Amino acid sequence: MMLSRAKPAIGPGSTTPAKEADKKKKKIPKVEDFLNLRDYTGAITLLEFNRNSGRGNDESDMWIAYCAFHLGDYKRSMEEYSRLTKKDGCHPDLWTNLACCYFFLGMYPEADSAVQKGPKSRLQNRLLFHLSHKFSDEKRLMGFHQNLQDIIEDQLSLASIHYLRSHYQEAIDIYKRILLDNRDFLALNVYVALCYYKLDYYDVSQEVLAVYLQQYPDSAIALNLKACNHFRLYNGKAAEAELKSLQEMASPSFVFARDLIKHNLVVFRGGEGSLQVLPPLIDVIPEARLNLVIYYLKQDDVTEAYNLIKDLEPTTPQEYILKGVVNAALGQESGSREHLKIAQQYFQLVGGSASECDTIPGRQCMSSCFFLLKQFEDVLIYLNSIKSYFYNDDTFNFNYAQAKAAVGNFKEAEEVFLLIQSEKTKNDYTYLSWLARCYIMNRKARLAWELYLKMETSGESFSLLQLIANDCYKMGQFYYAAKAFDVLERLDPNPEYWEGKRGACVGVFQMIIAGHEPRDQLRETIRLLRNTNNPQAEYVIRTLKKWAKDNTVPV
Repeated sequence: MMLSRAKPAIGPGSTTPAKEADKKKKKIPKVEDFLNLRDYTGAITLLEFNRNSGRGNDESDMWIAYCAFHLGDYKRSMEEYSRLTKKDGCHPDLWTNLACCYFFLGMYPEADSAVQKGPKSRLQNRLLFHLSHKFSDEKRLMGFHQNLQDIIEDQLSLASIHYLRSHYQEAIDIYKRILLDNRDFLALNVYVALCYYKLDYYDVSQEVLAVYLQQYPDSAIALNLKACNHFRLYNGKAAEAELKSLQEMASPSFVFARDLIKHNLVVFRGGEGSLQVLPPLIDVIPEARLNLVIYYLKQDDVTEAYNLIKDLEPTTPQEYILKGVVNAALGQESGSREHLKIAQQYFQLVGGSASECDTIPGRQCMSSCFFLLKQFEDVLIYLNSIKSYFYNDDTFNFNYAQAKAAVGNFKEAEEVFLLIQSEKTKNDYTYLSWLARCYIMNRKARLAWELYLKMETSGESFSLLQLIANDCYKMGQFYYAAKAFDVLERLDPNPEYWEGKRGACVGVFQMIIAGHEPRDQLRETIRLLRNTNNPQAEYVIRTLKKWAKDNTVPV
């Protein structure tokens, strides 16, 4: 059965092929049409077509450079502007435009040189303002700061400098003031959201960001920030899902933010792919260097971490903290007091600063500072104030338990040590030695002995034996002190170990007489005494056997 036609093939209701062709004819767009729509890809395509067709000129070349700049292709834009500045009688504004390209490429000395050749203008002042910040020239920065006017472009530059100097609330105040009079400046919501993200207000950041995403759902920068908020609020998997949706959109802005997204995917995946992705981005994205340092620290490659960060002059709390952590790790690994002192100073600088003293990282810094100074009472003041945020954090619990044990609070220290789940930490000698000491001080010497039995023979197991032997002796837990001294004596025939074993065995004998230890331990004590060639052993054994015979104790 054939379906009936909606229109006749020939007749009043039909459309002739000629008329159909006319309808399909479209007006050829102009460059201005693309620019008005901010379709820089379309504009640059048409401009290049014209140039390749022999219809190009200096003006069209300037527009190509302009479009490339707005597409984030600063290298291409720089090449176009650079070529134009070499022509006689070039427009003086080209030098300022070229300087902007150099700035975005990180070529700050070249930007400074080029912008000086341009005419004085508000754009020139703003660029010099930013360059002064990059050069850390405070006097010069304040000079250009004074030239800023109460116009939107200048105020946005001021807000960005506040942001770069970690003055996030000041930046928010400027953005909000501009938004009050310019509700259609939706991009400012992204800047405000970014500031709230830096202030750890991730929920607020999401709310502000949603205003922009409703209008521009394919924005790479906005979606990337949303993913970062998800990472902080939930986990890496939730964050990665946000970026996946961006990749599937194939948004033009995705190309612009490709490096940023590649970098953040490494972070969201817990460092997976760090060595492949991060090294080429070190001089492109500042955080890439920091995250590569973190990767090396997690791999226990402290030397590589130090080599990567040693020449970095820290300017943000995160950089100071990470440089402190690296110096602390290197100092502890190499026994360098100098590195430990540098770490302590960095931690104190961050923890004592007005902006960080009441933040969680700030309090962690102060606790680390006092930890290195071995002022453990002060360590606990800071750790107690933030422990509710780190209940299941193995690193926090490891430091917290050590501080508890260092001030003699062995009962709570033992409880916190046992919360740790990381097998790597639980096999660490520092963990084993502190836990063994806690067991002994809490009169659980048997558990400390079992820790030793699980270890393979090594220098660390020998050190743990010494700790068990001496601490058990000190705490009157002579049976396990005697067992530990016995193994030590067999491993190293040092007279001190025999003296320790002899004293511990006598201590066990005294405890049996007093009824504090079971009598069957006497047989084990005599066996331990026989594991020696020292002639004093026979005298002690005879004394023990005589008492056993008189008290009908089998030996």
